[in-house]
Amino acid sequence: MHVHLIGVAGTGMSALAALLVEAGHRVSGSDTAFDPPVGPYLEELGIECLEGWRSSNLDPNPDLVVVGNVCRRDNPEAQEAMTRGLPTVSMPGALAEHVLSHRRPFVVAGTHGKTTTSTLLAYLLQQIGTDAGFFIGGLPLNFERSSRLGAEGAPFVIEGDEYDSAFFEKVPKFWSYRPAAAILTSIEYDHVDIFPDAETYVRAFHKFVELLPSEGWLFAWAGDPLVREVASAAPCKVRFYALDGDDCGDIQPMWLGMRAPGGAMDLFGGGSLCGRAALPLVGRHNARNTVAALAMASEAAGAPLDRLIAALPGFRGTRRRQELVGVTSGVHVYDDFAHHPTAVKETLAGFRERVGGRLIAVFEPRSATASRRLHQYAYPDAFAAADVCILAPVGRSEIAAEDKLDTEAIAEAIRSRGGAAQACTSVGQAVEAAVSHARPGDTIVVMSNGRFEDAPDRILVGLMRLPANR
Repeated sequence: MHVHLIGVAGTGMSALAALLVEAGHRVSGSDTAFDPPVGPYLEELGIECLEGWRSSNLDPNPDLVVVGNVCRRDNPEAQEAMTRGLPTVSMPGALAEHVLSHRRPFVVAGTHGKTTTSTLLAYLLQQIGTDAGFFIGGLPLNFERSSRLGAEGAPFVIEGDEYDSAFFEKVPKFWSYRPAAAILTSIEYDHVDIFPDAETYVRAFHKFVELLPSEGWLFAWAGDPLVREVASAAPCKVRFYALDGDDCGDIQPMWLGMRAPGGAMDLFGGGSLCGRAALPLVGRHNARNTVAALAMASEAAGAPLDRLIAALPGFRGTRRRQELVGVTSGVHVYDDFAHHPTAVKETLAGFRERVGGRLIAVFEPRSATASRRLHQYAYPDAFAAADVCILAPVGRSEIAAEDKLDTEAIAEAIRSRGGAAQACTSVGQAVEAAVSHARPGDTIVVMSNGRFEDAPDRILVGLMRLPANR
């Protein structure tokens, strides 16, 4: 079968393209650019890469056209596909029909932690010899690629994104994923460009959970009241998980993690000690992610828990999730995807626990949610763990001034509490500020859900140019 992907250079679409090639299909794809690393990766897979949106990209007619959600209604290539009457589907629709229909989808859903948890789960299943497949919205550092078919009938780990599917299919992606088992990490209003209010957002998760079969599994974080509410209506077996100290209401978690010396965690299942786990990533949020992945791999996949725990130290994480970019002049520079205030707070709190020296946060509000004033008053608290906070300008120019996040007001709120904060007028100024503040022994955490004009690398270069005796 010849499959053509419109918007093939996107993270999810390129991962789907790799799965289709692995399944033996001929694959072509179009996009506005094929920059490294995606462009060379697609060409290495043997995918015909066509730059620009053109009707001629569909000659001769492919058997199936997949339209990525980067495409808007006026995309000329997508419109041509429909005019010709070619079979046309969204990315999640293609994934469901041509991959998930032959496998056991293990879907990791939630506002926060999806990428890290799904990557860890896929890694653990691979380490214990399960021929599991996976589809991850990031670049896992333990694997050469972000997707793998695995064996038919085997678990298939998929990151369950609640964002919409395509311009002609305005429903959450994870509604298409046919879950046999699911993890629900958290529910906190996000994607304001898609969901008009918090109630609509929560309803998306209600419907997702209703898709679970009666013989399925749901692993839900007991510390989130919205997760507890949604999980209470699940038609399958529910296992709540938490960390010691989480406010779980009247729920007694089946799986519980307790802090142990040396960055470790004691894992309890059903009230019994299951073992001491070395935590591969910093922060309470990642400890919860680890409990969730261990619980699902153990119960839903039937993996030996002792072998799962033994495999944890080898987990390297995902690119742009607490990723160490480099160390120079005694300063560690990390790149992280955090953008929602809750994610920013958890990320910085995790670093505060593990690192010495000062903690410098460099933040670009770029996502549809972060760029708006929805969480204006939550951000000062989110940066509380940092010694210095540097705010870049809002990364979306199309947002009206009255709706746009006020970074100067955030900086002023932090300073009024005795903190150090600066709102910058350009990314270049933010890079210079980070370099000027840094001293040997400090840690710089750069946070954005976008490219951020290569700020982490630019900070490293700036640190290299500093005089040695500064």
